[in-house]
Amino acid sequence: MAAEQPPEAHIAQRMGEIEPFHVMDLLARARALEAEGRSIIHMEVGEPDFVTPEPIIEAGRAALAAGKTHYTPAVGLPALREALSAYYRDQLGADVPAERFIITPGASGALQLIMGVLVDPGDEVLMADPGYPCNRHFVRLFEGKAVGIPVDAESGYQLTLKQVEAHWSERSRAVLLASPANPTGTIVPEDELRAIVEFVNAKGGRVIVDEIYHGLIYADRPPSAAAISDQLFIVNSFSKYFGMTGWRLGWIVAPESYVREIDKLAQNIFLAAPTPAQHAALAAFEVDTLAILEQRRIEFGKRRDYLLPALRHLGFDIPITPQGAFYLYADCSRFSSDSYQLANSLLNDAGVAITPGLDFGSNQPERYLRFAYTTSIEKLKEGVARIEAWLHNNKRK
Repeated sequence: MAAEQPPEAHIAQRMGEIEPFHVMDLLARARALEAEGRSIIHMEVGEPDFVTPEPIIEAGRAALAAGKTHYTPAVGLPALREALSAYYRDQLGADVPAERFIITPGASGALQLIMGVLVDPGDEVLMADPGYPCNRHFVRLFEGKAVGIPVDAESGYQLTLKQVEAHWSERSRAVLLASPANPTGTIVPEDELRAIVEFVNAKGGRVIVDEIYHGLIYADRPPSAAAISDQLFIVNSFSKYFGMTGWRLGWIVAPESYVREIDKLAQNIFLAAPTPAQHAALAAFEVDTLAILEQRRIEFGKRRDYLLPALRHLGFDIPITPQGAFYLYADCSRFSSDSYQLANSLLNDAGVAITPGLDFGSNQPERYLRFAYTTSIEKLKEGVARIEAWLHNNKRK
């Protein structure tokens, strides 16, 4: 009997506008080269190289051993919401009641919930370009329109009040800011943030602030944006500063009037964040854990302070010193008119994996590469040496 022909797959139209992470293709190629015995320096993926701090791991083990594997409330473990409230009060300069925290399966889960309760078909969300690709894709998932506003070094690669005012329309529902931002590592100045919040609130919209890298700021850390207004949405995560990437745990600080709707949507999408991860995260705020995290933050700062001048010396244009995160967004147009091709050449020929600008929007992505300093200084030095040798051997005629 002949094998039955499968029917032609029907793919929802929206999927044509939701792009994959191009960096994941590059990472897969890098892993394949490593499997062949090649040495690869990884500066492509935004994942800390440090493992989860031992006190958090031990708390996770203890939770499993005690049988703490059942569902929690959709908004999260009450003790973890209380711990976050205390952390914001004691460390981040914001007095936020525990009831306004919603625990989520990573920051991506948080963004999905926020867009679900804010965005109707055709609604617009304003955001900086370049920016983290998931932001625009979550807007599209709920049939909204992400309005990418080109930003450059003049504004620190951040939106300004003037730009928000110029792009706000009757369909605008929210402005999404990231501070520090991926891929640029820059922060929104507090006075500009206050002005944007005041304008958007007056228009009946909402400001969403991505603070995933807020713990990784290398000078004086400003208070959380939650200290500015109780009408903001804040997105954060245990992945970057707390080193819990694979545990898939994040949170929202939501205006009180939205908590019930977010709770309802979470019940229907994923019910609750992973229970063992929530119990483990309680240890993230212990004194010993915070001391470990502070040492890691200092180490990331040292890596930035090495890699930034090293890349500038090679000829990459990085006009602003990023205040946080662990990225450098470098103009590579001196070497190539196609950053995607350049990234692939550096991987294949030099064994250095870097993310091309194509992942971060449509604002001249062909000019930029993102370098992640999520590996040791020794490996960063080796990576720089390999890039320098490749550039020397491939000078433009």
